[in-house]
Amino acid sequence: MTVENCTVVTDFTFLGLSDRRDVQQGLFGLFLLVYSITVIATLGMVLLIKMDPRLHTPMYYFLSNLSFCDVCQSSTMSPKMLADFLSEQKKIPFDICVIQMYCFGTFADVECLLLAVMAYDCYIAICNPLLYTISMSKRFCTQLISIVYMEGLVDTAIHACCTFQLSFCNSNIINHFFCDIPPLLSLSSSDTSINEIMLFISSSCVLGVSITTVLLSYSYIITTILMMNSAEGRCKAFSTCASHLTAVAVFHGTLLFMYFRPTSSYSMDTDNIASVFYTAVIPMLNPLIYSLRNKDVKIALRKVISTQLYSR
Repeated sequence: MTVENCTVVTDFTFLGLSDRRDVQQGLFGLFLLVYSITVIATLGMVLLIKMDPRLHTPMYYFLSNLSFCDVCQSSTMSPKMLADFLSEQKKIPFDICVIQMYCFGTFADVECLLLAVMAYDCYIAICNPLLYTISMSKRFCTQLISIVYMEGLVDTAIHACCTFQLSFCNSNIINHFFCDIPPLLSLSSSDTSINEIMLFISSSCVLGVSITTVLLSYSYIITTILMMNSAEGRCKAFSTCASHLTAVAVFHGTLLFMYFRPTSSYSMDTDNIASVFYTAVIPMLNPLIYSLRNKDVKIALRKVISTQLYSR
């Protein structure tokens, strides 16, 4: 199709998760609950870490950034998805689609790299405890966070520019529930081979750096733990790592399933389910994983609750 015959797209229409009205109403209630828990749990984690001086350590500094990233990532798509469940017309303007894709991609990159930074922090804390304060100084932690956010902003900006310069002549109907790169590439009438290569390389680099850092860090951590003479020390060290390992396995496993397959399969129902998992469920699970399995967080939470009760 020539450029002259191509109508300029001003908006996109989502097919969503279901076209049945009764199912949409049920999904609205379910995802409203999930989003509410996500906002309360993530913002609660950030406030708890800020309020308790004992949590003013690099580990919880990174965790507060992870919680902030989770609530921003979920807020990028959940309000629009909830509105679409109650709407006949699931349209999104072109410029809002650009913003949604950019914000979501940025926070997805940031979260992926944050998990790697947190693995490195665990490595220093367990393998080099005497140098921990020096190695993980406040300045160094700030620099790591700055690098992570900068990478996310730049990487997603490149993909957004390349994606939305494509032509969308055949259709403006996206078989998805938010603006993501793979379904937009499958919708485009242009040659997307360069975009697919760029997406594969970028995803491979971000995930590769994150997974490699995690694997190397935990290989040293496990070796150090097994060499400990104290059974109590080993249990404490394993307990410290368990929450992070759970979060890493859930997040990286879902992304590997989503992005390292042929583009032709991105419109299948399984992809929508996987997308729901990493856009809505994982942001809700992360603060719950860290709060339920972390002794310091539970102590801080009980302290805040008891303080509030006695102050009344």
